[in-house]
Amino acid sequence: MLFDTQGQEDVLVAEETTTGTTAYIIVYNDDYNTFDWVVKCFVEILGHTGEQAEQLSIFIHFKGKATVKMGSMKELKPLKDGLVDRGLSAVIEEEKIGS
Repeated sequence: MLFDTQGQEDVLVAEETTTGTTAYIIVYNDDYNTFDWVVKCFVEILGHTGEQAEQLSIFIHFKGKATVKMGSMKELKPLKDGLVDRGLSAVIEEEKIGS
């Protein structure tokens, strides 16, 4: 997920797909986890860079939620479970693509 630093525009960049489904991990803001913990989880579990993880954690804090990873359900399920196991509020949503 890419967004400008002033929070004016959100742009999700997806691979071009003609049919099938795409899944998204969405993380919600909470009152329990620190920024440092969320950043650490995103780096260790999702493979994000430190900068990307920091930007996403700030975005989640101010917007309430953000898409943090996209892919197939099979690929994302263990990643989502890893985030939840560390106390983050994360879900997977699927979107059907094509006809």
